[in-house]
Amino acid sequence: MDKGRRKKVRYIQIMPQISQFSPRGKPGRPDEIELKVDEFEALKLTDYQGYDQTEGAKAMGVSRPTFGRILRNAHKIVATALVNGKIIRIRVGDVQVGVRQRDLPFKSDLISLGQAVEQRIRTKIFKYAKPA
Repeated sequence: MDKGRRKKVRYIQIMPQISQFSPRGKPGRPDEIELKVDEFEALKLTDYQGYDQTEGAKAMGVSRPTFGRILRNAHKIVATALVNGKIIRIRVGDVQVGVRQRDLPFKSDLISLGQAVEQRIRTKIFKYAKPA
């Protein structure tokens, strides 16, 4: 039996359509490394869509420090796979995942709309206004 508190549900926008990435150019069957779906979501929100950790944490329904730990672990897994030529397999893992059908726009798209529109969308999506 696990000790400590039960982990909160981590919300993601949609389940990833691709569940495996394989390196080319490495002979034989490369080793595999697992990237949990919440780690994938954290990478997507920050590195792909451009949100900061506070916004990512709100989107996933976890605290900012928890989001930072998830993201740090995801970066380590991806770096290990790239350096060592490992297959990255995306799995649900040992966390409870909830899917919120949200289509969060790219952060750069929000910024290009202007500050007033960005503030309204930010308040609507993340339920907070960015401090001035």
